Amino acid sequence: MEKEEGEAVEQLLGKTVENKQIIFKGYIEGIPKETDMELKIGKKLNLEKVPKGSNGLLVKNLYLSCDPFMRGRMRDFTGSYIPPFLPGEVIEGFGVSKVLDSDNPDFKPGDIISGFTGWEEYSLIYKPEQLRKIQADDMPLSYHVGLLGMPGFTAYAGFYEVCTPKRGDYVFVSAASGAVGQLVGQLAKLHGCYVVGSAGTKQKVDILKDKLGFDGAFNYKEEEDLDKALKRHFPEGIDIYFDNVGGSMLDAALLNMRINGRIAICGMVSQQSLSNPQGIYNLFQLITRRVKMQGFLQSDYLHLFPCFLKDVTSLYRQGKITYLEDMNEGLESGPSAFVGLFSGQNIGKQVIRVSHH
Repeated sequence: MEKEEGEAVEQLLGKTVENKQIIFKGYIEGIPKETDMELKIGKKLNLEKVPKGSNGLLVKNLYLSCDPFMRGRMRDFTGSYIPPFLPGEVIEGFGVSKVLDSDNPDFKPGDIISGFTGWEEYSLIYKPEQLRKIQADDMPLSYHVGLLGMPGFTAYAGFYEVCTPKRGDYVFVSAASGAVGQLVGQLAKLHGCYVVGSAGTKQKVDILKDKLGFDGAFNYKEEEDLDKALKRHFPEGIDIYFDNVGGSMLDAALLNMRINGRIAICGMVSQQSLSNPQGIYNLFQLITRRVKMQGFLQSDYLHLFPCFLKDVTSLYRQGKITYLEDMNEGLESGPSAFVGLFSGQNIGKQVIRVSHH
């Protein structure tokens, strides 16, 4: 296998290629549109060598990840944990790539890596300390931007560290068929919890119950009163709410929390405009029910990543967890795939396949 990888890389080196790229056009206020990005042919790239002394890598991108946090980088706002995209520059995100050339002793041509890369066919990466080498095994490479990547680790760290689950807890997960929510629900079931998820279509609700093993699920778009929907599914209240959407769902969950409940704030995909956010009205429940509500980033828990990889890989191989991917073909499909996240078009983790190795 390593010999074949090396030969494939050798065949590319020395060639001059046109590098397709997805360019960010300018800052936005509301939900991203396809027209906020454009496909361009970048300047011709010589695949000969990485600049000496740069410590960098030249990579061929194989898979790119569509993640809701990228929407925040489309704002003209520098007060977040990650800087905004630059208008006129290539969009970047998590990806799986093959090393073509390296000026870094930790990586060699033929290595498969995961980490931040550009939304383009080939990238020069000058911050290799953020990259992780992927060991060749039976796991699909694309899972390293999903189940075994940032979304999977977000679910793992958020559930075990922030939610501090106990066997028998009543757990509610919003956006439960998405990249993070699907794993949270399955980990909760394996932990001995009662789990209900919300999603936006009947198909997704059926998947939660039939494929992912949730105890219950409902289509939030069909519910006139979210508070009543939660009371129907949790007559004794909620111990843990893993929140991926914020807004009215968070408000309804606050009314249904049990004493000493825990709310992990992972994402707020419901907020249509990040500069004009929706208010939360039921925060008084935090006091009366002694509820802990905590926002978190997966990067806060990176010391747990090796343990996460071992645990989740083992569970997947044993058939104890399932992972759903929504795969789009070709770099040019990137803008529509990304925009589709915010209307719930994806079923499972949204991935773009740039190249078949």
